[in-house]
Amino acid sequence: MDQEIDVGLIRPPSEGGSHSLLIRATRNCPWNRCTFCSGISYDHQKFQLRPVEEIKRDIDTVRAITDAIVEASVQSGREGKVDSSLLRSVVDRYSGMTSSPTFTTVFYWLASGGRSAFLQDADSLIMRTHELLEIVRYLKECFPSLERVTSYARAKTALKKPLEELKELRQAGLSRLHVGLETGDDALLKKVKKGITGEEHVRAGKKVIQAGMELSLYVMPGLGGLDGSMEHAKNTARVLNEINPHFIRSRPLVPRFGTPIFEEYEKGTLRLLSPHSVIREIGMLVSDLTVTSRLCFDHAMNPCYRSELGPMPLLDQSYEGYKLPETKEEVLALLSRGLTIDESKYIRAQDLIYATL
Repeated sequence: MDQEIDVGLIRPPSEGGSHSLLIRATRNCPWNRCTFCSGISYDHQKFQLRPVEEIKRDIDTVRAITDAIVEASVQSGREGKVDSSLLRSVVDRYSGMTSSPTFTTVFYWLASGGRSAFLQDADSLIMRTHELLEIVRYLKECFPSLERVTSYARAKTALKKPLEELKELRQAGLSRLHVGLETGDDALLKKVKKGITGEEHVRAGKKVIQAGMELSLYVMPGLGGLDGSMEHAKNTARVLNEINPHFIRSRPLVPRFGTPIFEEYEKGTLRLLSPHSVIREIGMLVSDLTVTSRLCFDHAMNPCYRSELGPMPLLDQSYEGYKLPETKEEVLALLSRGLTIDESKYIRAQDLIYATL
């Protein structure tokens, strides 16, 4: 048995740690033109569609490791249950196998419940539908405990995919798509080379929801810089209101070294928002929202200030976030409070840029 599977570099935080089994359906990103990423996230590697049989071999490897772990549980009197206390028994029983990173990953995924899987990399939806269906069905067949199968997708890909095919994928078990909206402002979408318009985002988002899938959209406060902040916030709220996704996830801009947007920042043609300006922009966005989504700040790039206890997030960083509209006033109150905290205490985008060089 080949004990190692092909695992990509990127996944959403909500699919990280041991929460989700990572199955690589495609490699890298088919677009690679967005100025804030430009292929950096995937190490500038060329996009590849993995053969179905290759993906299924990875699933078979995980299935074999799962069977071995469950057998060890049964033999140790735990009735197939997997938790961290079982690890010693497994190591004793399968000493050769347990040196595998894949083995460790699968063990802790099972220990966390084995209920979720994430299909990597940037746009698994771009696969031919019959092949993606085969993968999702095989995954569900091998792991009946799965309650959720998710993937990144480009909105443009979802827009091109026939509704009936999306429905088929949902029926097979693909239950959530993570999509980068970034902004609803057409001028800004064009500037950062997203290759899509706000209206196309709306049509794609509505189609995903109509197919019965959950939709998790990512927005990027600060993407328009200081000069485009208001248009960015207002138009992003407008597009989100039209789509009404299940999740809205905030990922404030931190220009990454080596990207075109970093060069803009270095040249001074992109003026980054100050911490208080980021908070104000998020406030404008939230004020205009009329959605019934969950609003999430589940990433360290969101407003965070230094306290005596260490870095302190201004907003709740849980994966489920705030339910709108019920907690809208609570979020706005927290943002208002954030403006009363001395700006010098906040961790700035510039701090995060150079911390990674």
